[in-house]
Amino acid sequence: MSRHYRQIISLIIAIAVTPVLYADAEAERATLARIIHELQTISPLITEAASQANPDVRIRFQYDWLRQDIERIRLGIQSHIDAPRSEPRAFPPLRGDYRR
Repeated sequence: MSRHYRQIISLIIAIAVTPVLYADAEAERATLARIIHELQTISPLITEAASQANPDVRIRFQYDWLRQDIERIRLGIQSHIDAPRSEPRAFPPLRGDYRR
């Protein structure tokens, strides 16, 4: 497993398990905006890892699928920040499996 792949996974896990420390709606929105920013900073790491991938391996990591899932997560968070607080929303499922 490459160093960059481990960094990407570590960052995603850290974002997913970061506790919300504020009960204040504005503080929550600010924290969610920071998460969006962190998700955007992952893109260069994904590009770097993809450029180092061996094209001759039988099972390849699907970087495009990872990018799509991260973008889907980012859009979901942004939608939550922008939406009125009236009802829950449905989101499409993530791929989750990046091997092919």
